[in-house]
Amino acid sequence: MRKLIKTVAVLGLTAAVAACGAPAEEEVVIVEPVTVDPVSSKF
Repeated sequence: MRKLIKTVAVLGLTAAVAACGAPAEEEVVIVEPVTVDPVSSKF
């Protein structure tokens, strides 16, 4: 039982260090121009 708890703790710590140590990926934001469609008053 203790071995299982120790293993889970080590895996959690390793995952946390890997997540914090990894360089953050840059998010690419694509801005599309907004076009307004002509609105007619007729239905």
